[in-house]
This record gives sequence, C-alpha cells and structure tokens, in this order.
Amino acid sequence: MSQRDGFTGGFLAGAAFGALVGGIVGILVTAQKDSEDEAQEQSLLNSSLSKVRAIKSRRNQLDTEESIEAARRSLEDKIAQLNTAIDDVRQQLGTVNGSATEINREL
Repeated sequence: MSQRDGFTGGFLAGAAFGALVGGIVGILVTAQKDSEDEAQEQSLLNSSLSKVRAIKSRRNQLDTEESIEAARRSLEDKIAQLNTAIDDVRQQLGTVNGSATEINREL
C-alpha cells in the first residue's frame, strides 16, 4: 500500500508541476504570438491609413482641379461679358463720333 500512496502523491505532484510549467509556457507563447499579431495588425493599419490618405489626397486634388476649372469658366464668361460691353460702347461712341464728324463737315 505504501507504493500506492507514493504513487498517488507523486501523480498529484507531477500533475500540479506539469500544469504549472504548461501554464507558464502557454503564457510565454501567447505573449509572443500577441506581439507578432500586434505588429502585423499595425502594419496592416499603416497600409490602410496610407491608402486612405492617398484616396483623400486624390479626392482633394480632383476637387481642386474641379474648382479651378469652374473658376476658369466663370472668368471666361465675365471676359465675354466685358468684351460685349466694350463692343457696345465702341458702337455708341462710333455713332456719336461719326455724327460729330458729319456735323463738322457740314459746317
């Protein structure tokens, strides 16, 4: 019976020691795995952020190009209006000057 008592005590001590060693090894492996996962997640996050920044930059560039194009069209319209106004004034002055020239010739 003493062997049986020794076996039971040794078995329980071995199970406790194995659980303790297994727990420590598990914690170390998990910690290393977590740090690797965190590094991988960080690299994925950085690449995603760079893609988002590139998309936003492209969108801002397109918005800027569109606003420049709209400003150019607006300026072209204003220039056309000014040219029309200048032509009208020239016609009015031409008839006034033409009438004045004709009046001077008659005198």
